[in-house]
Amino acid sequence: MASQLDELSRCISEAITRAIASGAIAASVPESIPLERPKNRDHGDYATSVALQLAKSAGKNPRDVALILQREIGITPLISAVDIAGPGFLNFTLNRASQANLVTSIISHKEEYGKGNSLAGININLEFISANPTGPLHLGHTRWAAVGDALGRVLSAAGAQVTREFYINDRGNQMDLFGASLEASAMGNPIPEDGYQGDYIQDLAAQIVASDSSIKNLPDTKRLVEFRERGYGLQLAQQQRVLNAFGTHFDIWFSERSLHDAGSVEHGIEVLRKQGHVFENENATWLRTTDFGDDKDRVLTKSDGSLTYFSSDTAYYINKRERGFDICIYMLGADHHGYVGRLKATAACAGDDPEYNIHVLIGQLVKIMEGGEEVKLSKRAGTIITLEELVEKVGVDAARYTLIRYPVETPMVMDIDILKRNTNENPVYYVQYAHARISGVLRNCEELKISMEIKDFDPSLLTHDRENELLATLADFPRIVEGAAQMREPHRIARYLEELAGVYHGFYSDCRVLPMGDESIAPIHTARALLCMATKQVLRNGLDLLGVGAPERM
Repeated sequence: MASQLDELSRCISEAITRAIASGAIAASVPESIPLERPKNRDHGDYATSVALQLAKSAGKNPRDVALILQREIGITPLISAVDIAGPGFLNFTLNRASQANLVTSIISHKEEYGKGNSLAGININLEFISANPTGPLHLGHTRWAAVGDALGRVLSAAGAQVTREFYINDRGNQMDLFGASLEASAMGNPIPEDGYQGDYIQDLAAQIVASDSSIKNLPDTKRLVEFRERGYGLQLAQQQRVLNAFGTHFDIWFSERSLHDAGSVEHGIEVLRKQGHVFENENATWLRTTDFGDDKDRVLTKSDGSLTYFSSDTAYYINKRERGFDICIYMLGADHHGYVGRLKATAACAGDDPEYNIHVLIGQLVKIMEGGEEVKLSKRAGTIITLEELVEKVGVDAARYTLIRYPVETPMVMDIDILKRNTNENPVYYVQYAHARISGVLRNCEELKISMEIKDFDPSLLTHDRENELLATLADFPRIVEGAAQMREPHRIARYLEELAGVYHGFYSDCRVLPMGDESIAPIHTARALLCMATKQVLRNGLDLLGVGAPERM
C-alpha cells in the first residue's frame, strides 16, 4: 500500500531521473529520498535535502540543483507548491484535496493502513526473554516481554516473516541448584548457600509433594533429579501463563537440552571447523573469534572433553540459520553486553555477514518508584519485583506501553503513582483517552444521523490549519512503522501515538465536529466525522502494534 510519502518520494525520484536524462545534472538517483516534516509548518508539509546530497557529484551549487529539481517536479495532483529554502532545501506543500483523500485510504484499508513491504521475503528469528526456568520472570524480563513482542508486531507490519522464540536455559549447574533448593525446602533442610531463595521455592516444593508425597522417600540422587524436573515443569508453565496474560506469545519454546540430545552442538562445531576457524590448543577445542574482532578466542570443548556454554550458543545460532532464518535478532540484558562481539564473531566464523545476519539489542535496567521511593524487593521471589507484581500494580496496558515507549539502550524509571492516574501526565492514558474521545464523538454522530459514508465525503472542505496538521500526522504513520522496523525501535510507535493524540486534541478544540444547537447538519460535519474515524483507526492500529488496548470508553 503506497503512502503519501511513497508517492512524494516517487515524484522526486522521477524528477531526478528526468534531470539526469536531460543532462541538467550529472549524478545518480539515490536509493532513498530523505523526507522530513519541517518544524515550522509555514515551510510546507515536507522537506528534503536531496539537492544538497546530489550537488557534490553534480559539481553544482546545491541551490542550482534545487532549482533544476523544482522545475522538473512542477505542480502535480499531489503537490501544490515546491519552494527552495536555505542552502538548497526543497519544501513541499501538498494539494489539500489530495491530502484529505488520505481519509478515504485509511478508512478503506482499516487495520492494514500503516503496513508495508520493506521487509517482505525476509525470515526473522526474534529471540527474547530466554530466562532460566528456575524462578518467576523479573523486571528485566518484563521489559523484553513488552518490547520484544512489540518489535515482532512491527517487523511483521513491515512485511517480514517473524518467528518469536524463547530459548529455555534448562541445562547446567543452575538447574541442579534449583532442584537442590526445592528438595531442601521439601525435606525441611536449609537451602544451599548458593541456591534459590524466595517464597516461590517453598510454594513449588509444597506443590510437588502435594501431587506425589512418595517423592520424599526416593534415594537421594534420584530425589534431587525428580524435584529438579518436576519443579522445572511447574516453573516453566508458570512463566508461560504469566506471559500469555501479559499478551506476549511465542511461536517456539526451544530447549537448550534439545541441542545436546540431538547432537546439534557437535554438528555446530563441525560446521565451524569446515569454515577453517576451529583449532586445538592444550587438549581443548577453540573457535578463533579474534579473526573477526572478538577480544579473545573462545573455548568450545574443555581439555576434559566437556562442552562449554559457548558451544551451545554457537550451535544454537547455526541451528537457527539451518532452520532458514535470514536474520537472527537477540534481545539481551544489560549484563550481557560482552556477548555482542562474540555472537557477531560466531556469525562471521560460520561464513555469514555479521552486520546482516545477526542483530543484538541490549536492554538497560528498569527502576520502579512508588510513593517517592524505589521498589526493590519482591514478596514472592526474594529479588527484584516480578512481572506479575508489576501488572498487579498498574495493569497490562500501562505496563506494556510504558516499557515500550523508551529506547531500550537507555535506563528507565517507572513511576507507579503516575501510571495509576487518569491524567494527561500518564502517557498511556493520554493516548487511550484520545481513542475513547473519538469513539464518543462518533457515537454522537450516529445519534445525530450525520452521514459517515465515504460517498458523502467532500475532502476539499478540510482546509483548516488544524485539519491539515492532523492529516499530515496521519500520513506519517506508514513511515513511522517502517522506520521502527528498520531501526528495531518500537518506541517510535509510542512517541508517534502521543504526538497524534496531541494533534487530535488540538483539532477537537478548534474544529467543531458536531452541529451546535439548531445548526443544520452540513457536509463539513461529515468531512470532520470521517477525519475523526480515520484518526481513530490509526490510533487503534498503533496501539495494536504495541499490544495495548484501544478502549471505546474511559
